[in-house]
Amino acid sequence: MISIQEEAYPDFVAEAKPLFPAHWAELALDKDQVPLDPDYDEYMRRYLAGMCLIVTAREDGLLAGYSVNFVAPGLHYRTCLTLTTDIYWVRPDARGARCGLEMFDRLHYLAKARGVQRIFAGVKEHFSAAWMFERMGYRKVETYYTLWLGG
Repeated sequence: MISIQEEAYPDFVAEAKPLFPAHWAELALDKDQVPLDPDYDEYMRRYLAGMCLIVTAREDGLLAGYSVNFVAPGLHYRTCLTLTTDIYWVRPDARGARCGLEMFDRLHYLAKARGVQRIFAGVKEHFSAAWMFERMGYRKVETYYTLWLGG
């Protein structure tokens, strides 16, 4: 059975760290140039500032998926409290059980309770979850590009 809940960063991160390499291996680009090296201190700073909202999926108590998000006034629209999704992932063996949809449904509920007015979430072009966001009523508003300059 899968449960969906909000979790505090300190409770989440220890169990999530072993999953990050699989998440990175599946979705990251430029792996040879950009190693996985999360800034855990910055995540903690944002958590302590009340800016972090984490939703997890657990299957029989074990972490099956996560969505890490930041809540802050928009830099261009400071009167609009905005949630920006940083990362989200569901273990491959837990996919197909509506984990992603249920995590984002819960995220919407929690965000609204915090007064969030707008959510931004991205998708990887090479492993797209656009179908999920479109199904939930999101609109495509921007496309990001990347260019490796070396160094």
